[in-house]
Amino acid sequence: MIEVNSISRIAFRHLAVALFLVAIPAITVCTEPGVHVVVAERATEPGGRHVTRDLNGVLLTGENLTLKLNTDLGSVRILPLQLGETPQVRYAVHIETDARGSAAARLLDRYALEARSTLAGAEITGNLPQLPRNGGAQFWVHYEISVPATYSLDLTTGAGDIQTFDVGGTATLVTEGGNIVGGNIGTNFVHGPGAHARTHASRLVGKLQTQGGHIQVEDVAGDLTAFTAGGHINTGFIVGEANLQSGGGHIRAAGIGGKAELATEGGNITVGKAEKLVTVKTGGGQIDFGEVRGSVRAQTGGGGIRVMYVAGPMDVESSGGSICLTRVSGSVKAATDSGTITAWINPESAERHSETVSLPGASQLTSGEGDIVVFLPKNLAANIEAIVENGGMRRIEADPALSLQVAKSAQGSGAVKAWASLNGGGAVLRLKTTGGKIKLQYMDSEMALWESMMRDQSARMERELARTAMPAALALPTRPGEMPSPWPSPQISMAPQAPVAPVTNPRPTAAPNPDDVLENTWAQRFELRLLGGVRVGGDDFWKRITRHSEPAYPEIGRKAGIEGTVRLQVRLTQDGKIEVQKLLEGDTVLADSAMAAVKQWRGKPMWMDGKPVDVISTITFKFKLRD
Repeated sequence: MIEVNSISRIAFRHLAVALFLVAIPAITVCTEPGVHVVVAERATEPGGRHVTRDLNGVLLTGENLTLKLNTDLGSVRILPLQLGETPQVRYAVHIETDARGSAAARLLDRYALEARSTLAGAEITGNLPQLPRNGGAQFWVHYEISVPATYSLDLTTGAGDIQTFDVGGTATLVTEGGNIVGGNIGTNFVHGPGAHARTHASRLVGKLQTQGGHIQVEDVAGDLTAFTAGGHINTGFIVGEANLQSGGGHIRAAGIGGKAELATEGGNITVGKAEKLVTVKTGGGQIDFGEVRGSVRAQTGGGGIRVMYVAGPMDVESSGGSICLTRVSGSVKAATDSGTITAWINPESAERHSETVSLPGASQLTSGEGDIVVFLPKNLAANIEAIVENGGMRRIEADPALSLQVAKSAQGSGAVKAWASLNGGGAVLRLKTTGGKIKLQYMDSEMALWESMMRDQSARMERELARTAMPAALALPTRPGEMPSPWPSPQISMAPQAPVAPVTNPRPTAAPNPDDVLENTWAQRFELRLLGGVRVGGDDFWKRITRHSEPAYPEIGRKAGIEGTVRLQVRLTQDGKIEVQKLLEGDTVLADSAMAAVKQWRGKPMWMDGKPVDVISTITFKFKLRD
């Protein structure tokens, strides 16, 4: 099965463009103005040198208005006017076709472009010729439009990337098959110093949607909704509410000021800071939180969950990954089928040792087969209940100072229960595991470990959220006239090409061994076009490996009792290197070690159609502590 979110930007764009295949008939002008009659006539075979045409114009306008663009095909790039320029909308449209001879000119003549000023701002529409799609010619279209910095944007393209820089007003950006990359949104609404200044009232400032590409924007001065059918979503600080949905990619948000709902079918979710309720769900990826002043609801189908600090109630659940809570300040409910749960109970006033502290409500940590490790402050007032359903007395360990009372089940089933009342008792903390261990001890004895875990998680969050920043290649220029473009210039051919991995060693010229040659099926050719590589099963991939080393068990993970499975999506490149493309499952403490080891592996490339090709597969590691 091909994962949409792994399609590269270039490959996906060319796939979308390639769908617009049209016949090249002769064109006859009718007597009625503006109407053309098309008669069937086969044109010269397409595929020759591209024929191009450029259309441009200027529309006078005002400030704080809206550009409305609707095109059935084309990449779109929006530039801000220089400060002090007369308010206007400048547009340039570059069109290409690979049709030959007079057929190319006739086809370009029929491209319909309309641009006009309105009371609301400016409207631009572009449409391909409505011709039968039984020919072989292709179109490429690129829009570059300059607008006042205070403008709002309402852009829709049937296939192509959308790139904007800072948008003064609101932004509605929709593409059926490309990436969306932008700067800050809603700079008109920001009041006061600082990039994260709040708006006077919550409002929908950004609406971003793509059916297959990635979405990346910086700060948003209001509410944001973003949807992609399979790509990643990266954002800066969202002042208002956030609704971010992906069909399978990663979601990263540096900060969210309002309520948030984040969901992906399989990628990782990372949130740096949040002020209110955050609800996140992933079909199998890792979930990471930094500082949440509100409450958290988190669910993953298989990855791990790591939380640095949550002030309010917390409800987290994983089907099989580990859960690590480095500071539990509010009531907590955490559950995993087979992973380890590690929690530091540390209410807001825990550092004031002269008085007792307590959690605001009952809490419960539950694991099916994994261990539960809990660190407690000595001044915590709580009632502890611990249950291990299988394994007997040796499955519960506690600091002697806790005065934990332990008893076997009266039914003789091997279950064991323990309880204690700390500092006069308080909110109940229930711990339950079916087949793992329960370990309780005071934080004072493991402060070095806690500080190490906090530093590790903080560094990991910084690395993840660094990816939310706009790439340097798309940053605004320091001098006028230096605006870089991510698209090919009009003088460069934009013919589709499959992505090719960089090669550091010369390709072998000798004929490959028959065992190294792929069948060259239609499905494999399709994967190579879309993904830049061919998928193979885990067993077949392992046969390609010529050098490997096992990952080391992380010391932090060992001390914290973290176990679990790590599953990586990897690529064997044409020069024999192994690249880690995606963390599919597993706690990031363990995953970091696995990824570091895999990057040192080497293998033999596969061949198809007489050329070496990249191979994509998955590798699974199981990290388990000794009993």
